[in-house]
Amino acid sequence: MIQPQTLLNVADNSGARELMCIRILGASNRQYAHIGDVIVAVIKEAVPNMPLERSEVIRAVIVRTRKELKRDNGMIIRYDDNAAVVIDQEGNPKGTRVFGAIARELRQLNFTKIVSLAPEVL
Repeated sequence: MIQPQTLLNVADNSGARELMCIRILGASNRQYAHIGDVIVAVIKEAVPNMPLERSEVIRAVIVRTRKELKRDNGMIIRYDDNAAVVIDQEGNPKGTRVFGAIARELRQLNFTKIVSLAPEVL
């Protein structure tokens, strides 16, 4: 469950290291975002000499959450951190690599490019 003011790690090599959620896209008054939701975030920490800079407002898709995800077959998945991948307006990732495990639910939500870049899909 990601809400405004939540800090997230960045799971790609776009140049950002840490994000802070400022808005959840979708309905007008959504309180929480889960895996696969698109958020508006501000970059809190960035790698020097990269295209993305600190305090830049970007869009990101959530790929891992500490809150468990329950599947229809009864399996429960929980990750060690909250993480997101920086995307552009069309939904394509800005980075060329994705780090860490990614949930299978992203494939049904048409983030197939992120799923193909991930080293492990759970």
